[in-house]
Amino acid sequence: MVKFSREYEASIIPEWKAVFVDYKCLKKLIKRIKIARRDAGPPPLLAAGETGSSYGFSVLDPVRSIAARFAAHHAAASSPEGEEESLESDSGELVRSTDKHEQEFLEKADEELDKVNKFYATQEAELLARGDALIEQLRILADVKRILADHAAASSRRGRGRALGRANSMPPPSPSVNGSSGRHLLSGLASPQSMSDGSVELQQARVAEGAAVAEEVMAALERNGVSFVGGGLAKAKKDGSGKQLMGRAALLQLPATVRIDIPPTSPGRAALKVWEELVNVLRKDGADPAAAFVHRKKLQHAEKNIRDAFLALYRGLELLKKFSSLNVKAFTKILKKFVKVSEQHQATDKFSEKVKRSPFSSSDKVLQLADEVECIFLRHFAGNDRKVAMKYLKPQQPRNTHMITFLVGLFTGTFVSLFIIYSVLAHVAGIFSSTGSPTYMDIVYHVFSMFALISLHVFLYGCNLFMWKSTRINHNFIFDFSSSTALTHRDAFLMSASIMCTVVAALVINLFLRNAGATYTDALPGALLVLSTGVLFCPFNIFYRSTRYCFMRVMRNIIFSPFYKVLMADFFMADQLTSQIPLLRHMEFAASSPQYTHLAYVISFLPYYWRAMQCLRRYLEEGHDINQLANAGKYVSAMVAAAVRFKYAATPTPLWMWMVVISSSGATIYQLYWDFVMDWGFLNPKSKNLWLRDQLILKKKSIYYVSMMLNLALRLAWAQSVMKLHLGRVESRLLDFSLASLEIIRRGHWNFYRLEHEHLNNAGKFRAVKTVPLPFRELETD
Repeated sequence: MVKFSREYEASIIPEWKAVFVDYKCLKKLIKRIKIARRDAGPPPLLAAGETGSSYGFSVLDPVRSIAARFAAHHAAASSPEGEEESLESDSGELVRSTDKHEQEFLEKADEELDKVNKFYATQEAELLARGDALIEQLRILADVKRILADHAAASSRRGRGRALGRANSMPPPSPSVNGSSGRHLLSGLASPQSMSDGSVELQQARVAEGAAVAEEVMAALERNGVSFVGGGLAKAKKDGSGKQLMGRAALLQLPATVRIDIPPTSPGRAALKVWEELVNVLRKDGADPAAAFVHRKKLQHAEKNIRDAFLALYRGLELLKKFSSLNVKAFTKILKKFVKVSEQHQATDKFSEKVKRSPFSSSDKVLQLADEVECIFLRHFAGNDRKVAMKYLKPQQPRNTHMITFLVGLFTGTFVSLFIIYSVLAHVAGIFSSTGSPTYMDIVYHVFSMFALISLHVFLYGCNLFMWKSTRINHNFIFDFSSSTALTHRDAFLMSASIMCTVVAALVINLFLRNAGATYTDALPGALLVLSTGVLFCPFNIFYRSTRYCFMRVMRNIIFSPFYKVLMADFFMADQLTSQIPLLRHMEFAASSPQYTHLAYVISFLPYYWRAMQCLRRYLEEGHDINQLANAGKYVSAMVAAAVRFKYAATPTPLWMWMVVISSSGATIYQLYWDFVMDWGFLNPKSKNLWLRDQLILKKKSIYYVSMMLNLALRLAWAQSVMKLHLGRVESRLLDFSLASLEIIRRGHWNFYRLEHEHLNNAGKFRAVKTVPLPFRELETD
């Protein structure tokens, strides 16, 4: 049977750990009470003044003792004094030398109860306010969609009637104002182009139609509590049809205080935002009476944002319910231990009643809101299909099976066996000797290095996953991964072992065919590359499709980094790529001319460029944070140092050697400062942990100091580039591969502390649920 303390520690929400009941501390206080009572000796069975048998133990003594305790308890309970006095009198009667420790326990338990209540009340108020805002957003969305759908149908009917009545006398209506085209206006259906086409009557008809839509949408929004500047001006101008039209046009020219705000997280959304700004500029100049667009696509984005916000709200409600139940259980368990040791029945009962009356234990507002969210999501986002709704609201965790562990062992053993076979065959054939074939050496080295570095990186990522899980670092929340499809450490180990097993098997087959004199043996590495690419882009739900698609989506965001919103997973992956530059340089093995070799080095600079662009994007989005510019400077310095080393490799003169030393030393100092201070949060002179930070997840501080020294040593690997080492072809390739492997090991080692620091930042702000921006918001007006 698992002890409750272990179950409790494994179940608490990591980001809210500081506000849970400190069960360990309360257990220590109970242990002190137990020790004090043991040292004081057993209590007498009879109170002073009572007569009893002086001839030893009597069978009636237990009965007398229980009766005496019951009488004392009944007398104290019927006393008219207050709760505080009752507790003190009870302590004075039952507590002798242990009253100090018992009072300390009760005071500490009361502090913990107050802490839990305050946090629960704060979170409950925030979630209730968020729920009200989301329900309001959903009402606005429903009204806008209904109005636009009604006017789309009416426009379609009027368009058919005009086409039959006017025949060839007028051109057909422009598609830009057709309701079936899927584009509408919040304050008019006309675009700048359509307003300049056709006759004056057609333009007036379009403005009137757009104004009708605008008025109805605005009325719907006003019913939901959204006000508009100058909304009464249009109502005052209804003397006739012409005046009414002018009133509507005047209404359209006034700025509304509401808009659909979709963050420009992708190039498409950014282009839409630029177009809207252009329309607003034209509107201010009087060229267009439209106020803002409401495209069908934009409504879809708004609906998706509201759906994600409901999911985040439901997740927060579930976490708060878990917080409540765990703390209730913790108080119940610890009070049982306390009454068992101290025999303070009255104090324990009163404290238990206090716990039951506390908001975190008695409030049902969270339960009611959770039920309401389930009903809303079921009706609006799941088509009344409860199975679909629960798939999103309560995703099932994948079940751990022993099959993955078995496959990891199988592929690892196969890889080791095949590698031994390949080493023996290559040594017998003299492949790696000085007289071996240089062509074969180039092909094998580059292909093997590419896949070996990828496999090593995946293996270290699996080690990171294992350590993050062991230390309760919520990496899925930090990366915004779904817990139902995210990789586990066993999955990463399986991927690493299967990659290496496949690559070494291909090398063994290639060597057999080469010794047999078969033709086209050099095509096998190319076939391996084609196979790996096919597996990556495979559309079928095999080989971790969700992970592969997530990887491709993140790579797309990295490559087009200035145009996509930078998320944690994006810049974390871009940092991984900066450690995989040797892998990109292996692309030159297919080069047949110096131009392609230079292109390979240009490609190797791309990870630094992408990372710098991400920093600039974040600088613009995050209120011009100067730290983002400083971070971009770090990657620019790394590009300069790499370019100087490349120049020194081409022209090894003393001048360029000193340039390498200066540029690489400056870049290394820059990188080390950023690693230790900004990424890991170390080197804090005011920290209670010398030159570290106040909060540490690992128990042994020496591990952090060793990690800092290891990161420093591995950052200096560039020094070998200025050392004139006389190595053979095989030894030189082996050294390059070893240095590339050490850089990947450094990156895997860096990953743990980077996410530890991010997790502690989230825990410091009690951030356990992501915040989804709401699409409908009011604008500030003068």
